Amino acid sequence: TGEDVVEIHCHGSRAVVRGILDALTSMGERYGLRPADRGDFTQRAYARGKLDLTEVEALADLITADTSLQRKQALRQFDGTLSRLYEGWRSELTSCLAHAEAVIDFGDDEDLDPDDDDDSDGDGDDGGMSVWGNVVPRVDSLLDRMERHMSDSMRGEITRDGLRVAIVGPPNAGKSSFLNVLSNRDAAIVSPVAGTTRDVVEVTLDLGGVRCTVSDTAGVRERGSTDDIIEVEGIKRARRAAADAHVIVCMVDATDVEGGMVAVQEILDDAMSSKSTEDDGIKAGSRSGQNIIFVT
Repeated sequence: TGEDVVEIHCHGSRAVVRGILDALTSMGERYGLRPADRGDFTQRAYARGKLDLTEVEALADLITADTSLQRKQALRQFDGTLSRLYEGWRSELTSCLAHAEAVIDFGDDEDLDPDDDDDSDGDGDDGGMSVWGNVVPRVDSLLDRMERHMSDSMRGEITRDGLRVAIVGPPNAGKSSFLNVLSNRDAAIVSPVAGTTRDVVEVTLDLGGVRCTVSDTAGVRERGSTDDIIEVEGIKRARRAAADAHVIVCMVDATDVEGGMVAVQEILDDAMSSKSTEDDGIKAGSRSGQNIIFVT
């Protein structure tokens, strides 16, 4: 934190620790002591310039990391990799801005040729246009690097926030059984009765170091094929889960593939339509679609 620190080493029994804390609390009024709030030390480190905002964010990600990939990403960011990248961009922009302002303010009065050597051709007095000509490609190059950095298909956000997987399909297609196999436990009720799952059942898993939230959804039917208000609400929630998912796993009964595909196609059309509306006007490189997996 950049401040003086006193460390107290004591025996680890609860009674000893409580006695020390009580003693410190009794001295609080006199010496201004108080227990640290959440984030207190991080806030002080940031205020004293020991951490920048990207490192503070990395520390928060590290504290809440659930998987090995989340931990590794947070450590890379905490090491200053992202800070150095952004600082390089800032320095380049500042330099380009300074040269551009020099051309605007003094281009007609001063020799602003980027080379300090004498101009053997005698045409160095160009009103600063040679400097401006160097600024434009530098800005274009910087913009290209920024766009390449941003067009990573949201890998960083997916690693940090997790991957959302929705299992959809008609009733009794094996969705709940598939969820139980993935989670290695009875997370969802399984029965031969169609429509057992009425709500979205979510399970958080660590799959290959990636935090995945897998959602088992209610069985979907063709529009207007059921009047059961509870089942209709379950289908609505299934459609929302599919629209919000990064990956949609479509399951159909092998004995009725054609009928199952009709119901699944409707939910996929809704999900794609919803995603197209969200991504309207967003530059390519952001999440503009979903991965779809069919299982029979």
